Amino acid sequence: MSARPRQRLADAATYAFAILIAAFFLTPLLWLLSLALRARQEVFLGASRFIPKNPTLANFEQVLSDPTFLLYLWNGLKLSALGGLGCLVVAAPAAYAFSRFWFAGRSGLMLAILGFQMVSPLVILVPLYRYMNALGLLNSHFGVTMVYVAVGVPMCTWMLKGAIDAIPREVEEAAQIDGCGRFGIFWRITLPLAAPGLASTFILVMILNWSQFLIPFLLLNKDGQLPIAVAIFNFAGTSNASTTQVLAAACLVAVVPAIIAFIALQRLVVGALTAGAVKG
Repeated sequence: MSARPRQRLADAATYAFAILIAAFFLTPLLWLLSLALRARQEVFLGASRFIPKNPTLANFEQVLSDPTFLLYLWNGLKLSALGGLGCLVVAAPAAYAFSRFWFAGRSGLMLAILGFQMVSPLVILVPLYRYMNALGLLNSHFGVTMVYVAVGVPMCTWMLKGAIDAIPREVEEAAQIDGCGRFGIFWRITLPLAAPGLASTFILVMILNWSQFLIPFLLLNKDGQLPIAVAIFNFAGTSNASTTQVLAAACLVAVVPAIIAFIALQRLVVGALTAGAVKG
């Protein structure tokens, strides 16, 4: 077999494998959509058909008209955005220092930051709760945001370092010759040029924060403060979500925005992950 047929066969096998993986992850979402589009009577009949006999959007209308559910969505959006902004504020100067300065222990410190990213939140749940309780930050969005920042900074630092590595040093050297100080170079030159990396990092961190469950579940107890990832369980126990199809609609409303955002902005996210990959 010549090289070209072998390449085509390898491409076909790759696409077939990708389709199988996509089907594996999409099937639960599609079944959830099928449940969300069913009427209550059809759910109770126990029909196993995938496509509902009489599709309806009434379940989504019921969920989106519930002010409590909308409050959960707002809490999730607020915590995700504040956590993402906090990560950028802390990680951007750190990434610039790792990218532009050489100092003793630089490589080891970078590996240590990567090591912190690998620590599971399950490992720190008990000490985290006791620490936040001692600081009086339980049932506080500020406390949850600070934990989001601490959890997201390692990944943000690595991503932003790659984006800054891709910026030519000659641009900064030219500004330095013109009399611009180091902070001025960082603020006026580097950050604007790294804007795509900043935006994609912020988007990715927001998506990760949106799906956080353990941290807000541990630190927040008041119903009005819960983000959607945690509050969906409380919503399942209310009279407004007492049926399967309404709960399925609520789950879709909570999950789909993050999926759509990632699909629509995946090029920005992948660009941030690979920026600077070919540079030392």
